[in-house]
Amino acid sequence: MPAMELITFLIDFILHIDRHLEVFVTNNGTWVYALLFLIIFVETGLVVMPFLPGDSLLFVVGAMCGVGLMDYGLSMALLLTAAVAGNQTNYTIGRYLGHKVFAWEDSRFFNRRAFDQAHAFYERYGGVTLVAARFMPFVRTFAPFVAGVAQMTRRKFTFFDVTGGALWVGSIVTAGYFFGNIPWVKSNLEKIIWGLILVPGALAAYGSWKASRAPQA
Repeated sequence: MPAMELITFLIDFILHIDRHLEVFVTNNGTWVYALLFLIIFVETGLVVMPFLPGDSLLFVVGAMCGVGLMDYGLSMALLLTAAVAGNQTNYTIGRYLGHKVFAWEDSRFFNRRAFDQAHAFYERYGGVTLVAARFMPFVRTFAPFVAGVAQMTRRKFTFFDVTGGALWVGSIVTAGYFFGNIPWVKSNLEKIIWGLILVPGALAAYGSWKASRAPQA
């Protein structure tokens, strides 16, 4: 698939994920759980895939659970497992690669700016970054990687990993469950998805800018 067609498909998939996911459930049944696990695991576990639709996906899953198309308890457990396992993988890669990443340049497979944002956050706020970053597109993909680069202990990392993952998955899936099928929400879902992408992204950019300007201890 040519690059432009792939980009067009990804944008359409993200903005209309409710339709794509509903079609997948209708055609493939319980295989949707494997697809969801894969998307969340890859988005949180591989630094080359920060553009996958994490927040909007969780919200839509909650909405589908609300109308009985998916199981709420199973979805929550599966998505939390994927989020935690993805972060653990990302952290391990960061520990293995160490400070080699600081020499990497921006490319189609590595978003240098997103890495720098996550690193500035981590330097300023430490482990709390791992919890806050769960709600920030792009930054959440790089935060566990940065923690590994910074050699945070596995025990400490796991605490923040599980805490952040539970808050992220639990709050957004539950919000979708209770509010995702309200007519106004359904008719404005595309705008809500843009908001889930742009608002946290702007906050992350501002936070990393502020952290980078703070005097070093």
